Amino acid sequence: MSGKVVHFEIPFDDGDRARKFYGETFGWQLMSMPDMGYTMVTTGPTDPETGASEAGFINGGMFSRSEDYPGKGPNIVIDVPSIDEALRSIEAAGGTPASERMPVGEMGFSAYFLDTEGNVIGLWENA
Repeated sequence: MSGKVVHFEIPFDDGDRARKFYGETFGWQLMSMPDMGYTMVTTGPTDPETGASEAGFINGGMFSRSEDYPGKGPNIVIDVPSIDEALRSIEAAGGTPASERMPVGEMGFSAYFLDTEGNVIGLWENA
């Protein structure tokens, strides 16, 4: 398990308003993906093949707040080699799976869990 924080997610109620806020305030590059209901967020120099091209930052995404997302606020996402194995380990350690492994296009898979303090954390598994 790599365990690295590789992504963040910010839920929104109004996508246009949120994209305008983060784009104007922090200069983030935002790419709306309407077919996925998601906005990709680039926060610094990025190589299309490898992602962040310098140390010290991660990229992320934004999505419409819904009942499918178990959290209320922003979320960090941790890279794992197997979401299914990670969810078993999380449960054994006292955490609670909050979703099953879900495909994300052809890029990989995601899932959410609640840690022992009730925080929602995301998992990412590359395809």
